[in-house]
Amino acid sequence: MFREFLDEIKAHHAKNLPFAAYRMPKEQQVVALLQEDDAVHHLTNFTTSGFVFAPFDNDRPTLLLHSDQRLTARFDVVETDEKERLSFEVDTTSKSTYIDLVNRAIEKIKEDELEKVVLSRKVEVICTLSPLVLFQRLLEQYQNAFCYLWYHPKVGTWLGATPEILMKSENQRLTTMSLAGTQKYNALVPANWGAKELEEQELVTRYIASVLKAKVTNLDIGERETIQAGTLLHLRTKLVAIYEKGNLGALVKALHPTPAVCGMPMALSKKFIAANEAYDRSYYTGFLGELNTRIEKRPSGRKRNQENRAYVSFMEQTIFFVNLRCMQLQDDKAIVYVGGGITKDSNAELEWEETIAKTNTMLQVLAPQ
Repeated sequence: MFREFLDEIKAHHAKNLPFAAYRMPKEQQVVALLQEDDAVHHLTNFTTSGFVFAPFDNDRPTLLLHSDQRLTARFDVVETDEKERLSFEVDTTSKSTYIDLVNRAIEKIKEDELEKVVLSRKVEVICTLSPLVLFQRLLEQYQNAFCYLWYHPKVGTWLGATPEILMKSENQRLTTMSLAGTQKYNALVPANWGAKELEEQELVTRYIASVLKAKVTNLDIGERETIQAGTLLHLRTKLVAIYEKGNLGALVKALHPTPAVCGMPMALSKKFIAANEAYDRSYYTGFLGELNTRIEKRPSGRKRNQENRAYVSFMEQTIFFVNLRCMQLQDDKAIVYVGGGITKDSNAELEWEETIAKTNTMLQVLAPQ
């Protein structure tokens, strides 16, 4: 079944036609949305449906892939012995450049111009594997993440495994999260978070709550928790609220970009990033996912509900993920994007090490067999 699913995507790809293939976190169903022409469509309002692919820069247009055909298949992860993780050579030139960038940001923060800024870099490696092979590897290695492969002949090929939801909407119920802080997962040692990570995550949580407060009702801020994403751990707080119908676009505009990918204050952080990162993030730290998907809801199968099983209800669901842990494929190379949040308590050397750990999550997928 899954082989036929891949064959249909491969045939569509061979015609140079756009598609998006993905799997939700902790699920087995894989979905592919196929667009039957090569037109570049832009999102003009949030009442339409399709697969959204948005850049980091919210002043640029957001792409909308039309769902002319929808395919689904089950992907079963086969449990195998854990493979030896490969180590990769560190580019010392990139290290000095990034450390200098982080130190400039810390100085700006100490001057009270910024509270936090998220800085990133990119790593280019040779890649001869096909996009579908890489997608399967993501599915196998990152069961707790949103794994995707996105292609448009006039835009490019992107894929990744992101742990962060920008927002989820079911009818008028909104769920979002603040995600910040990173450390390596060790099954033998409990997570121990320092003041820098705790403060960074609290900044993100407070910011999201503040931008939502005037646009929603019944805002509930959950408890901070530690979650695992591949070989890394992060701090997460869920926020849930109710919003009025027709306000989805305003919520997305308020949430993106969050302090987890940009900084605080947002405008000053964005300006610092544009002036100092020295490259175009493009769709890295943007967001992606399905907009206004019609979901079938069946009554419970318990005995007392047997008489209601013939009745089916529907709801509209939108779910957008932040485009983290991702790469872009160009010719015979893969461009891996990685970053981290900088606060007054940051240490430039440790921030560099954090980007190394994050980069390795994607580089393992690119390793030759």
